[in-house]
Amino acid sequence: MVNFNGNINEEKTLLSVENRGLKYGDALFETLRVVANKILFWEDHYFRLMESMRILRMEIPMNFTMEFLEEEILNTMKANELKNARIRCTVFRGNGGLYAPNSNDIEYIITANELNSPFYLLSEESYTVDLYKDFYINKGLLSTLKTNNKIINVLGSVYAKENDLDNCLLVNEDKSVVEALNGNIFLVKGNVIKTPPITDGCLKGILRKQLLEIIEKTSDYELKEESISPFEIQKADEFFITNVIRGIVPITKYRKKNFESKVAKDLLAKLNMRIRLG
Repeated sequence: MVNFNGNINEEKTLLSVENRGLKYGDALFETLRVVANKILFWEDHYFRLMESMRILRMEIPMNFTMEFLEEEILNTMKANELKNARIRCTVFRGNGGLYAPNSNDIEYIITANELNSPFYLLSEESYTVDLYKDFYINKGLLSTLKTNNKIINVLGSVYAKENDLDNCLLVNEDKSVVEALNGNIFLVKGNVIKTPPITDGCLKGILRKQLLEIIEKTSDYELKEESISPFEIQKADEFFITNVIRGIVPITKYRKKNFESKVAKDLLAKLNMRIRLG
């Protein structure tokens, strides 16, 4: 069951061939984790979406409030008989126009899929990554948004599959490592935890924000938002990926370098505690 502009129907062909998200990538999306009918980090997601819509000069309807969207998401879950779900909320400009749209009015689609687990769990499986260097992430504001323009992530995923990798690392024009295909990255060396700054072109991730707040309040670690070079990775003790669906995913191998996951386990425990207390 899919929610298309507030109408919930069986999944079928809903979009016109004139859809601007399809034709021009003129769309944004938020991927949400909902547990026991509670949207995790909902306020952060909502304000990121609103900020992104303003940057793309989309017209935000007066009724597009946090309460309205939350109700639409929960209605979609109810229609799918789900209490724990992975939600995708896609917002796109209405049909019409060529590059220049006829209107800045928006439409939206909400889809729901069942979560494997209501809790964030740390995988013990091997997880191998390498660099994807065929194309670069551009530093700048647009790279920090969750738009439908994700062709580099698609090509990187094809490359990973062809080379028996679990993920790839994307780099910017300065050859700094920016993020993984599906999340932000954190590198651990001793008690120092580093993550690339937003100005390097990484996604303004919701779980990234949560971990930054957790690390800053923990005296055991020193947090640095600094560019990460490929050479640093091979000297690190730990290296992990974050996103709101998986939580923290430890990388076990990069080329000939193997990593541990002690800090990842500690941070995941603190993250789960924050969710329970929140």
